[in-house]
Amino acid sequence: MTPQAKLVFTLSLLLGTTITISSNHWITAWTGLEINTLAILPLISKSHHPRAIEAATKYFLVQAAASALVLFSSMTNAWHTGQWDITQLTHPTSCLILTSAIAMKLGLAPFHFWFPEVLQGSPLTTGLLLSTVMKLPPITLLYMTSPSLNQTMLTGMAILSAALGGWMGLNQTQVRKILAFSSISHLGWMAIIISYAPKLTLLNFYLYSLMTATVFLSLNSIKTLKLSTLMTTWTKTPSLSAMSFLTLLSLAGLPPMTGFLPKWLIIQELTKQDMIAAAITISLLSLLGLFFYLRLAYCATITLPPHTTNHMKQWRINNPTHTAIAILTVSSTMLLPVSPMISAIV
Repeated sequence: MTPQAKLVFTLSLLLGTTITISSNHWITAWTGLEINTLAILPLISKSHHPRAIEAATKYFLVQAAASALVLFSSMTNAWHTGQWDITQLTHPTSCLILTSAIAMKLGLAPFHFWFPEVLQGSPLTTGLLLSTVMKLPPITLLYMTSPSLNQTMLTGMAILSAALGGWMGLNQTQVRKILAFSSISHLGWMAIIISYAPKLTLLNFYLYSLMTATVFLSLNSIKTLKLSTLMTTWTKTPSLSAMSFLTLLSLAGLPPMTGFLPKWLIIQELTKQDMIAAAITISLLSLLGLFFYLRLAYCATITLPPHTTNHMKQWRINNPTHTAIAILTVSSTMLLPVSPMISAIV
């Protein structure tokens, strides 16, 4: 793919995201979602590998179905209320359809089936876009319509996402699939609090995007796609492996890392809303995800020779680490001391 084509697709992604998050009308929001979908498809299939073509096809079909549901829910609401404003979604059937459509776009359980396969067939940089930037427009629509949505349905989908994201990631050996199930699990934490404290959902999404970007860029720098190759990275880039270890622990939500902050605030808010059972359940389900984060961290830093790997030996070339990785790593691990300021803003 030529640099000019990449520039066009990247600008289209930015344009589609901007249109959706800044629109008040359902048609303009739908237009931004469609621009985003069409811009990411060539980036998924740019390697022309059969798995990449399959991933692009699956992504297109799921996103087209979800966009049709978004359009259908907005038209149903306009038919009954005469309103095309996004914040005026009041009809119960429209709210139900929209919740399903956004869950399908985000990869929230039980509509999560497409996301691990698409991420597995995409390059790491495109996988980063799919895990972060492509989730911002649906999260924004969820934020704007959160007062009208069914809280019980969202809570059930959130707990199911946390359970499936943790459970199905336990036996994976492909790093991209592990990160896909990690994304599904984090989406559960975002969905469970959206009706009570929408700003907490955005905070969780921003910090999740920060930590996920760090992990994806680190893996892209050391050219690692599976656990067996992750075992030898400490011999090539020991400092980057050590910082990746801390970032993965932060992604798991362990204190005193940055990733503990959104979980702490969400559990506190759920307790205030008398949702003790939901808070305990989703906290226990996050322990499933902690297992595969620790397994990734173990393979990256604590594995010692002699060990067997099923891949050819790689050349140990010391490529310089990009400055952005260093900045993102520090942010992903050391933002917890500023939590009083962040919680005051939220």
